[in-house]
Amino acid sequence: MKIKVCGLRDPQNICDVLSLGPDYVGFIFYARSPRNALLLPPESVAALHGGKGVGVFVDSPAAYIHDICSLYRLSAVQLHGSESPSFCSELSASGLTVFKAVGISESVDWHEVAAYEGCVDMFVFDTLSSSHGGTGRKFDWSVLSRYPLSVPYLLSGGIAPDDDIPDLSGLAGVDLNSRFEDAPGMKNIEKLRKFFEK
Repeated sequence: MKIKVCGLRDPQNICDVLSLGPDYVGFIFYARSPRNALLLPPESVAALHGGKGVGVFVDSPAAYIHDICSLYRLSAVQLHGSESPSFCSELSASGLTVFKAVGISESVDWHEVAAYEGCVDMFVFDTLSSSHGGTGRKFDWSVLSRYPLSVPYLLSGGIAPDDDIPDLSGLAGVDLNSRFEDAPGMKNIEKLRKFFEK
């Protein structure tokens, strides 16, 4: 199971998280987020390699996304807004790995989600919110029990240190954020370590 730790913005905390060996680490480039990484020195991220670093954006122009990815040497992006399949395809064609976040409340319109097949490398299923994630709240994971698509996904939204992750169809891994923090953007390394070991 792949593990992504998202919402990092402190250089030392980033180093501590990386020592645990996550598959992905996420940096949020969205000014309204309390985990905004726009002031993070590029050298704190530029040493990442192998597609481990993921830039998280919300309805940002393609040029801005490319500028940030160039500055921070990121090869993967997670799109958390209303980005269209064609927009995702454009970024994918430029060589970026594309994760598309999908907010879930009580149900899922799989026909609408299916429009992104062939345009994205991974979905991130998160709890629907106006803040575009980081709520610390779960959605009903059982809506994924009959996942009908071929694109793998990360489970996100309120995952806590003591959670047992169900064996769901299409599940590639988990996206950890607010329930593993001491403060927004500052991850509790011991909580993460115990979850990684489990």
